[in-house]
Formats: sequence, structure tokens, C-alpha cells
Amino acid sequence: MLIDAIKNRFSVRKFKEKKIETGKINELLIAAQLAPSARNKQNWHFVVITDDNKRGRLVEICNGQRFVGEAPLVIAVCASDIEYKMSCGENAYTVDAAIAAEHIVLQAVELGLGSCWVGAFDQDKIAKLIELPSEYRVVTLLPIGYPDIEKQDRNLKGLSEMVSYNKF
Repeated sequence: MLIDAIKNRFSVRKFKEKKIETGKINELLIAAQLAPSARNKQNWHFVVITDDNKRGRLVEICNGQRFVGEAPLVIAVCASDIEYKMSCGENAYTVDAAIAAEHIVLQAVELGLGSCWVGAFDQDKIAKLIELPSEYRVVTLLPIGYPDIEKQDRNLKGLSEMVSYNKF
């Protein structure tokens, strides 16, 4: 059930030294492909980083976060049409890319993989590393691999602290 994947997801920052099978990488990308997007633009692009040298360079690009370079797979979730705003005033590209990224993250759990959302990176340096066209931005990096750590309990706020009905 989907709720099981949601409950079992956690941020993994330690990975086993084990390559991810091509079939599993494809399943992650298919999950992203199925995500909804504003006006069905599907303006995302996923750069699959498996090259050892490039992954090693990600450590510096990600403010010294070693686990990013140690993951056997990093997916750069990118999007274009960065000027388009939805009628609510929010940039569609960040929302669309985030939905697609979360599809990847949840599919990873289903496949026995772990991941972590990374937003601490140098936009210019990652763009240069992956040869990103100027009309795109990297929204997040997703290091993915087989977890080498057990899930820790999280201190979650209660629903009563974050939910109200009909008014704030």
C-alpha cells in the first residue's frame, strides 16, 4: 500500500557500496514520468548521475555533504519554463519538479532503496557539471542507494498542531 511507502520513507545519508540495477533506475524514472504537472507541461528533465568522478565532485557542490557523492546514484531533478507562475502566484516549475521528485522518492522505498532530498548545492556549479541548458534550473538532487542505516524514529508534530478545518 502507498501509505506503507510513505511511513517507511526516511532521509538516508549512508549507503551500501552496491550499484543499483538498471531496471530499478528505470522504475524510478517511470514513477517521475507519471507525476502531474501544471498545464500538463511536463517541463522536467532528470539527469541520472552514476559516473564516479561526477558523483565525487558533488561533495564540494553540495557544501561538503559527503553522502551525496557516496550514493551510487544521484538524480538531478531539473525543470524549465522557470518564469511561468500558476494563477495562485507560485512558480509552477518548482512545484512540478517537487511532485516528480517525490514520486521517485516513494518508488525508491518500494524498491528497497533509500534517498534524501538535497537542496544545499551551488546552482551554477551543478549546472556546469551536468551541462545544463540555460533555460533549466536544478530544483533538487536525490542521492539514491541501498540504505546502510536503520530508520530512526522521527519526532512528528501531532495532526492537531498542523490541521484546522474551514478556517486557520
